[in-house]
Amino acid sequence: MSAVPFRHPVVLAITGASGAPYAVRLLQALVELRVPTWLIVSSHGWRLLQTESGLGDLAALRAQVGAAAFDATVTVFDDNDRGAAPASGSARTSGMVVCPCSMGTVSAIAHGTSRSLVERAADVALKERRPLLLVPRETPLSLIHLENLTTVTRAGATVIPAAPGFYHQPTAIAELVDFMVARVLDHLQLEHTVGKRWGASS
Repeated sequence: MSAVPFRHPVVLAITGASGAPYAVRLLQALVELRVPTWLIVSSHGWRLLQTESGLGDLAALRAQVGAAAFDATVTVFDDNDRGAAPASGSARTSGMVVCPCSMGTVSAIAHGTSRSLVERAADVALKERRPLLLVPRETPLSLIHLENLTTVTRAGATVIPAAPGFYHQPTAIAELVDFMVARVLDHLQLEHTVGKRWGASS
């Protein structure tokens, strides 16, 4: 695997939309690729992790990812601390991913409310013209949802709906999760071996 092209950290935010397995697998992949990661989990994100993955606190998440690798790669920030490094444009990052991204978070980003560190960090990514990847999981989508998603796209974000494909003939949930995580890693311009590409034999 080629060297990691990141000198600056990736901000990873986990919010309350369904899709905890995507978040956990993405964090694992970033740690495996030795990408420095600034992690922010909202209160609803912690509830989601507990409900969907049985990971209700930082100790459990750290153990799931691998404690030593987590400690070497990940810096954790409190979502209530709007004065933390991810809130400042002068703190250089390689971009931000919100995975999963609730529709409430999409709305806050679209309207620049910056009520939390997650929202402020996303606002910073947009104003500094850094990559902002949003992974929403909601169905059906209301007109409000669609308009907010259009607004964030016009502002510079990339919307990657948590809608895995089936052309690779998955036989396990983990393969569906990897499909989505691979798309996120691609948009971060990371070389990786997560998931199966179109036309690939393995």
